[in-house]
Amino acid sequence: MQPVTHTRPHLPGRAPSAAQPVRIVARDLDKAALLAAHSHAWGQVTYAIDGVVRVTVGSSTWIVPPQRAIWIPPQAVHEVATLEPARLRALYIDARSSPFAGGRCEVLEVSPLLRELVVALVQADGEQGREMLLARLILDELPRLTTRPIRVALPQDKRLKSLCEALIADPALALTLAQWAGRVGASERTLARLFERELGMRFGQWRQQVRLAHAAPLIARGMPLSLVAAELGYASQSAFSAMFRKTFGKSPSAFFAAPT
Repeated sequence: MQPVTHTRPHLPGRAPSAAQPVRIVARDLDKAALLAAHSHAWGQVTYAIDGVVRVTVGSSTWIVPPQRAIWIPPQAVHEVATLEPARLRALYIDARSSPFAGGRCEVLEVSPLLRELVVALVQADGEQGREMLLARLILDELPRLTTRPIRVALPQDKRLKSLCEALIADPALALTLAQWAGRVGASERTLARLFERELGMRFGQWRQQVRLAHAAPLIARGMPLSLVAAELGYASQSAFSAMFRKTFGKSPSAFFAAPT
């Protein structure tokens, strides 16, 4: 399902400052809600306590389950869509207090401490002294978090983008590139060339990335690996696990284990 519900991208009066370097916006969103593409002068950590969101920045998209968050640098144009009902908690961070150098997004493994700090910051809304103390702890914790990037590159070509969006929506689709060619109005050879030119990989490699990205929320919900494999179009659990281990050097259960 494509996101259909549009809501205000960011809320007025919540901008961070030198005096309040970290502000929080808490929103409970239905499935298929969309925070349309926008940017702002501050950085943002997008995190859902519950639910799964899809974050798109430029030519990349990430599927973010509750164990993960994503840092979006200042001025970056980004879009957030919910794949299921989500309790979204966005940390707005003053650009002068940015916890990460450079202008790229960072995928973060959410620690138990960060989760509790986020909850506490929501509860402390309006208590400026307590907010400042929590902000210091958050800014200290963020750069300590390990990153687990499962990035999915997005193309510019409209024909290829149509194919990619369809597979992101339903990663178990087993159509060949030749079959996709008939659907999107381009030859198989043209699509193969576009994958290499725009995404730097073959069709099969890109589809594998999409399936890996979708595995995160399924495993996070406790779905057995055998069902995850079937949901994502793999012939067996062992085939899925072997591919995963080859890509990341560890099993799916170890990769997605909650931090302790």
